[in-house]
Amino acid sequence: MIEFLIQHEPIVRMTFFLGTLVAVAAWEILSPRRSLRVSKSFRWIHNMGVTIFNSFILRFLFPVLAVGFAAICELNNWGVLNLVNLPIAFEILIALIIQDLVIYFQHVLFHYVPLFWRFHKMHHADPDYDVTTGARFHPVEIAFSMVIKIGVVFLLGPPVIAVILFEIILSSMAMFNHANATLPANIDKSVRKLIVTPDMHRVHHSVKPSEHHRNFGFNLSIWDRLFRTYKETPDDGHMGMTIGLSNYQDNLKQSFFWLLSLPFKR
Repeated sequence: MIEFLIQHEPIVRMTFFLGTLVAVAAWEILSPRRSLRVSKSFRWIHNMGVTIFNSFILRFLFPVLAVGFAAICELNNWGVLNLVNLPIAFEILIALIIQDLVIYFQHVLFHYVPLFWRFHKMHHADPDYDVTTGARFHPVEIAFSMVIKIGVVFLLGPPVIAVILFEIILSSMAMFNHANATLPANIDKSVRKLIVTPDMHRVHHSVKPSEHHRNFGFNLSIWDRLFRTYKETPDDGHMGMTIGLSNYQDNLKQSFFWLLSLPFKR
């Protein structure tokens, strides 16, 4: 199984991405959490257009991405895990947890460092919250993130399969916890003890700074509790809260080119 995943990594990742996208989109249709303010078709075309554009940019900018670099590190014994002899299952578990922790801190960094926030705010400027929000990031932010991921791979030396699994988990969880879908309260309460749920992460997309600087996790929910950035519910409730950023509430129909140019606007 591991060999199959490594050999067919692009196809496997694309299959999980499309499968999660379709499953969450269907969930949103069957059990929507909030009414959308903007036409779903308009937002999908432009949000997903940015996502597709990002894939081309990454391939153009980086001769090798995180998965490929993990294979190079393995061949050259670079990184801590390549210098020790641990059971593969334990190495995978360690790698998944550390990569998730790094993404948490990266997210915090992108909120509090003005240069990074300039690009990350495109994600938060979305006036609605659904599965496409989870894939809507500025290409410059995606490039920054890839540099960080490659640096972690170099220092940690995770198994190639661990990097593949993490990339699958990260993209799938980002779409899951940005779902505009209803998860029964009792189930949400249990699930968010381990992973981030849509209601937990939606707080992070509140127009209020005191709320969008909370709930930074994308996968494991423990980091927000551990580092005291957890907020259980928005002050105005999930039905009463306003999504987005206050500066962009008068521009709800955000086009592809508007999104790309946003970080450079005054």
